[in-house]
Amino acid sequence: MAEPTPDTPMGAQGSTVNPDEIARFTAMADAWWDPSGKFRPLHQINPVRIQFIKDNVCRHFGLDADVELPFKGLDILDVGCGGGLLSEPMARLGANMTSIDAGEKNIEIAKVHAEQSGLNINYRNVYPEDLAKQGQRFDVVLNMEVIEHVADTEAFMAASASVLKDTGKGPGGCMALSTINRNVKSLLLGKVAAEYILRWLPAGTHDWKKFLKPSELARLVRAHGLEFTDLQGMTYNPFKDAWSLSKTDLDVNYLAFAEKK
Repeated sequence: MAEPTPDTPMGAQGSTVNPDEIARFTAMADAWWDPSGKFRPLHQINPVRIQFIKDNVCRHFGLDADVELPFKGLDILDVGCGGGLLSEPMARLGANMTSIDAGEKNIEIAKVHAEQSGLNINYRNVYPEDLAKQGQRFDVVLNMEVIEHVADTEAFMAASASVLKDTGKGPGGCMALSTINRNVKSLLLGKVAAEYILRWLPAGTHDWKKFLKPSELARLVRAHGLEFTDLQGMTYNPFKDAWSLSKTDLDVNYLAFAEKK
């Protein structure tokens, strides 16, 4: 086996990566850009995620959300980018995108799709801890639907927070996160219904025990100098077959925005 290089991740030992999770998503990699395929739920929630990120990032940095490229000049890192479903919209908003994933096949598919779309995105098959060791820094880190799949949440958050830019003379770095709450409702809807009844996701996609309560996620980010400034749920309306943001319903899927203090 070749020695790790800047673009070749080290093995799972000593990293935040869960090999079983990598294998599961790599096996589905060809389906990333099929809106009615295995990643249909991500396609459905993408507009909601983008709006949440756009609103909070523009507020944090004092940017005009109504211009064509509000993220122009911002360095954004998308952790666990998969096939690039979130990276491409961020690039279209003007961001300088670096997007990483532990699955090599995911990265190759993302590269091809970005090239076909005429987008310049720096896709790399590395882990956040690799970028931290290289001293790379970003204005925004996106941790969307990824923390519930890592082997060590503490180490993962430490690595993710360490690549955020310091405050300096202006606002510090910020982080957008999304995951699934841990309670009886999320077990029934986010696990049993989503995977075994509605078949939105392949069976075994999630381990309910790895879901995180908002208070647990807040503690994780606070330990690394970040504080929540926004917390909203993502709710599904079966009659409209659509997702929306909710300030009050955090029972299952939720988004959080944290700022470096």
